[in-house]
Amino acid sequence: MKMVTAIIKPFKLDDVREALSEIGVTGVTATEVKGFGRQKGHTELYRGAEYQVDFLPKVKLEAAVSSDLVEGVIEAVSAAAKSDGGKIGDGKIFVTSLDEVVRIRTGETGSVAL
Repeated sequence: MKMVTAIIKPFKLDDVREALSEIGVTGVTATEVKGFGRQKGHTELYRGAEYQVDFLPKVKLEAAVSSDLVEGVIEAVSAAAKSDGGKIGDGKIFVTSLDEVVRIRTGETGSVAL
């Protein structure tokens, strides 16, 4: 079992959700977050004053999946989240191992609980 975490641009959320549904991912958690990487933020103009915006709005998606789905999830997220031509700030995908999963309602454990 693996936890796939993706940081993507907010306007790509629906595209990524649809792509994951198509490959059989049944549960995803989305969180609005802020951060920066190589983009290093940007400057904005507000009431005539210029200021630096370091943290940019992003969406963090988390999906617990069986190990055999991981490659498909990575491909689906990459394809759906990538901007035309691929631009800086498209996001990142992290894959970590899950030691245990428990469905609270039924007490099921392991991959059955996914």
